[in-house]
Amino acid sequence: MKIFRLAGIQMTLDESEESLAAKVSGALATSLVNIASIEIIRKAIDARRNKPPHFVYVVEVRVPASVNLPAKFNDGITLQEVKDEPQAPLNVTFHLPKLPVVVIGSGPAGLFAAYVLAQRKIPVILLERGTPVEERIKDVQAFWEEGVLNSQSNVLFGEGGAGTFSDGKLTSRTKNPYSSWIKKVLVEMGAPEIILTEAKPHIGTDRLRKVIINLRRKLIEMGCEIRFSAHVTDFVISHGAVSTLIINEKEEIKTGQVILAVGQSADDTYLRLFEQGVKMEAKPFAIGLRVEHPQELINAIQYGQWRNHPQLPPAEYFVTAALPALNRSVYTFCMCPGGEVIGCGNASGVVITNGMSNSRRNGEFGNSAVVVNVREDDFVENDYPLSGLNFRRRWEHQAFLMGGSNYSAPAQKLIDFLQNKQSGFIGRTSFRPAVRHSLLAEALPEFVTQALRLGINAFDKKMPGFITEDAHLIGVETRTSSPVRICRREDGQSESVEGIYPCGEGAGYAGGIISSALDGIKAAENVINNMA
Repeated sequence: MKIFRLAGIQMTLDESEESLAAKVSGALATSLVNIASIEIIRKAIDARRNKPPHFVYVVEVRVPASVNLPAKFNDGITLQEVKDEPQAPLNVTFHLPKLPVVVIGSGPAGLFAAYVLAQRKIPVILLERGTPVEERIKDVQAFWEEGVLNSQSNVLFGEGGAGTFSDGKLTSRTKNPYSSWIKKVLVEMGAPEIILTEAKPHIGTDRLRKVIINLRRKLIEMGCEIRFSAHVTDFVISHGAVSTLIINEKEEIKTGQVILAVGQSADDTYLRLFEQGVKMEAKPFAIGLRVEHPQELINAIQYGQWRNHPQLPPAEYFVTAALPALNRSVYTFCMCPGGEVIGCGNASGVVITNGMSNSRRNGEFGNSAVVVNVREDDFVENDYPLSGLNFRRRWEHQAFLMGGSNYSAPAQKLIDFLQNKQSGFIGRTSFRPAVRHSLLAEALPEFVTQALRLGINAFDKKMPGFITEDAHLIGVETRTSSPVRICRREDGQSESVEGIYPCGEGAGYAGGIISSALDGIKAAENVINNMA
């Protein structure tokens, strides 16, 4: 029996998947009796403007080796034999450590690092400075509804990491075979099975919270010790290697191996690591605003006359614009169809925005970050690797002041921003806690404002109708990626301190749930390999 991957099978919106087998049989020019099985690997929507939207499938087909298959296929259809791929991180022989491995941070990188270690019966302690999901939800609601901020339990800190309050997107550019294994684990924890086949899978923040709780219970069942409200406030370095962690400024945990998965918002941890001699470097990132449109408008732009078809999900978009005259690029990021814009401050005196969607994506608005690339020479001062943290904090504090110093966000109608006009009117938004009309040109560096105006006008040429009276902008979006990279060797350890394994978004090596989880798996495997 041979396994082939057949890509490019098209079906109209009105065709049932029951007819997929016949389509596969026709593409392979063989009888259905010669096909042992068909498994959907990916299902995507092709919704290029002015053409009827349709589904495009990638399937795995099992056929006897004796079956002759065509040498050529119709345009758009490809066939490739599938080789065996690892289904889970590989096992190696290793010696159990005398001290537990400590994982710092319970975002995707930390959770999957702990999962891999616990699977191999390695003693592991998972430390999270924030609270469990159940408590965290209450703290976040208090912030959104009353403006009461808990600096250790908020949208950015707590079980599941920043992704717990997001769209739960599982897209990734990597072709790492462990990506499918991660999704299978998430399905086992309660995520919908459709994430295994969707081209752009997402879980939604409402379901993701339940998945995280189930994953916590699974880790505990596997022997992992999980501690919340356990803020790592210091690292004891002895003879160039980590030896002890200080928790909440008083408790000590002895360890020789630390997986550092703190996320990109732990400024205090970055600073302490830098003071302890952990090598870091500044890296580029991006900042900008959140744009929000009525979701019906986005559907109309993307789907045209087919926008009300019941088989079509809320439309998404991704738009870019190169600006050679400014040597900048503008692009949309983390688009949340049928979602809302949320405040996600984690410290007093700053306003930070992000997007969030529930699993059904049935909200009135669709939103996306619209950001401009920021180079090191825009912010680095005196070769200080943490300059990017200061740079973004400056603009987050400016947004706080412009919003009225009560965690409301500065906002402006899109058209007013493009015309630099102060109309005093915003219209309804989804943002929580609240918005305040402002001139958003004052909320960002001049080069960002200039690039955004040019870029948004370019977007409107690619998506006619993007510029509309019904759209507004909310500021500021600063957490697209970390402005810091913690340098690591080929074996995954810090270049300057033995036993520290930086990984995930906070270390500057990943972005998003899947890529962060993959980097956490890689960190755990590096720990295991170094025990061999």
